[in-house]
Amino acid sequence: MRLPFRYARARLSAAGLLPTTKLAWAASYLLALDLFFLVLRKVLGLFGTTYGNSLDGWVTFLTFVVVVLLVILSIKWIKVRALWRLRNRLIVTYIFIGVIPAFLLITMSAISAYLFSGQFANFVVTAEFDSQLRSLKAVNSAVANELAQRIKNGEKPVAGSLAGLEENDPLWKDRQSCAWYGSKPLGMCATNAKSESTLTLPPFVPSDFQKIVRDHDALHLRASTTLPVGNEKLTVISSQPLTKGMADKIAANLGEITLYPGGIDLSSGQKTPSRDTAIQADTGKNADGNVDTISISRGENGYEITNSKQRLEPAFTAGTLPPALGFFDREITFGAPLPVVDWATGKENKSGAVLRVQTRPSVLYARLFAALGDFAEGVEFILFGVLIVFGIIEVFALFIGTRLNRTITGAVAQLYDATKHINRGDFRHRIPVKSQDQLAALANSFNSMTASIENLIEEQKEKQRLQNELTIAQEVQKQLFPQQITQLESLEVFGFCRPARTVSGDYYDFLAINSEKLVLAVGDVSGKGISAALLMATIHSAVRAYSQEGIPFLREAVAVGAGSASEMMMVSTLRGAETSPAVLLNLLNHQLYQSTPSEKYATLFLGIYDGSSRQIYFSNGGHLPPIILSNDGAIHRLENGGMVVGLFDDQTYQEGAARLAEGDIFLAYSDGVTEPENDFGEFGEDRLVELVHANRELPLARISEIVTAAVDDWIGAKEQPDDITLVLARARH
Repeated sequence: MRLPFRYARARLSAAGLLPTTKLAWAASYLLALDLFFLVLRKVLGLFGTTYGNSLDGWVTFLTFVVVVLLVILSIKWIKVRALWRLRNRLIVTYIFIGVIPAFLLITMSAISAYLFSGQFANFVVTAEFDSQLRSLKAVNSAVANELAQRIKNGEKPVAGSLAGLEENDPLWKDRQSCAWYGSKPLGMCATNAKSESTLTLPPFVPSDFQKIVRDHDALHLRASTTLPVGNEKLTVISSQPLTKGMADKIAANLGEITLYPGGIDLSSGQKTPSRDTAIQADTGKNADGNVDTISISRGENGYEITNSKQRLEPAFTAGTLPPALGFFDREITFGAPLPVVDWATGKENKSGAVLRVQTRPSVLYARLFAALGDFAEGVEFILFGVLIVFGIIEVFALFIGTRLNRTITGAVAQLYDATKHINRGDFRHRIPVKSQDQLAALANSFNSMTASIENLIEEQKEKQRLQNELTIAQEVQKQLFPQQITQLESLEVFGFCRPARTVSGDYYDFLAINSEKLVLAVGDVSGKGISAALLMATIHSAVRAYSQEGIPFLREAVAVGAGSASEMMMVSTLRGAETSPAVLLNLLNHQLYQSTPSEKYATLFLGIYDGSSRQIYFSNGGHLPPIILSNDGAIHRLENGGMVVGLFDDQTYQEGAARLAEGDIFLAYSDGVTEPENDFGEFGEDRLVELVHANRELPLARISEIVTAAVDDWIGAKEQPDDITLVLARARH
């Protein structure tokens, strides 16, 4: 059973259909659950039960969730798979930067052109209406002036000019004109007017009026003129019905014109309906040609909304739509509201009627540029030439973009291939450079980086070899320090050295001459590293050799440079010893001067402790003076000696002696203990002496740990600047 499952799982994984994320697994589980509910609902429906209907909500909800999750997974898949390659990302970038803005610009231009064309078509019709109103207004002015003059002269108020217009002007076949002197009609209404209504004088008519009016459910172009004559006003009103004949003349060179006398009534202007008022609004024409009218009224239980249907019937349709002259000569249909004044009440409705115009761009273009004549053809030629130039530029830009795309993606592919070589350890791989741009500079930088890495690896190998050698040198140097310290019956000693680097230039040693005598040596070689360690090894070997094997010409002290009778007396008093610290420093100084470069030298303190007399005989060759710390806190510095060893030849060294009473501590150290600095200054000798004195009863190893920890705290996070060497000795009770 498990084998087919594993086979199916392997096939799904190979096809990339096996879910690998929590989101994908969640989508898979929800999809399976949705399918289960869907199948269960179908099965229950087959048995005629109604339980399946209760699963509809779950199926809808799970389907919605699954679709959302699948959309999210699809977006992630597209980002991972389709947009993994840089070329695809650049293509998407070009689409968003170049194609989509151009598409939006073209779309906005087309929409703007369509709106402009529709507005222009409606403007042509309304401009003709305005022209007719101005004509009526001009006639009114002429007739009013003629009647006013006759009334002033006491003549019969008749208008001869109007009679001439009615006989000679075809426009006046449909027009009607009347006059009133005060509120009394003058009886001069045009007898040949075909208007279905008789003009009346409403009380609202102002002195200057020319608008479209609704009178007895019909639309008219109507204008009035009022002149003061005596104590009364003379009013002349001219009217022309808005008929299909007038529209036919306008539509002759335009297209099809349709007039809907019933518009959209939003004249109430109330934002919040009161209890006794209602607002009606037409929501638009439906498929049956009806207008859905929504009425909002406020009743006892709140706002009530009712919906009724009203047939939107056109008053007339004039003209015909001309045939298209080409593919782009599409039909343009645009409607505009017409402001209409109710002749009975004087209220104006901004959308009292609706005017719809159907035309084509070629007709509008011909009408717009009709006044230009042959110049319009030149404009067309120029625009066509600009279009060709823009097309060439677009093709050239596409070519350049494709080349740049290949250049960028090619460079990235070369970098990717080079990184795979580097990942395999092939640091000799180089990217071929064939251009002189930033990508070429990037390739050169990559080549330089790989060369630097190759050199760095070689240097690292060499450094590792040197490190291995330093490790060996460190192990060898550890063997030079005393491994087993011989403790005298009257003196316990301890030494500690921690290098600042792998190997140290500091030196200390304990060498037992016999059961009562012990040689103590502390030194510091100039410099650090291997050279200092080698010189330290030389000093170590020489001190041990001279101390243990003896010096044949010791009895002839003058021959080795014993400089004074006091020194001779010092040597002579050391019964049983084979050498003295001063003579040993003379020999070491001569040897180091002859065998080392001139800039190499060392500081060295040599002391011989005699347990029988509790005396320490010493000579200090330029080293920091060791300290004898008494029980009462008094200190005694061991300073007798001379210059550093190895710097100058033919040097003489003085010798001194000091007594170690019971409990006294001998303290020798290097400058790595006292010279480390922080913001408060150097660690200093006083702090060292204070620490040793405060812990003098502790074992010497513990005292060394306390001093070392104090120095580390003083240094802080900084690197240890110098080797730390500490030698302690304490006289036993």
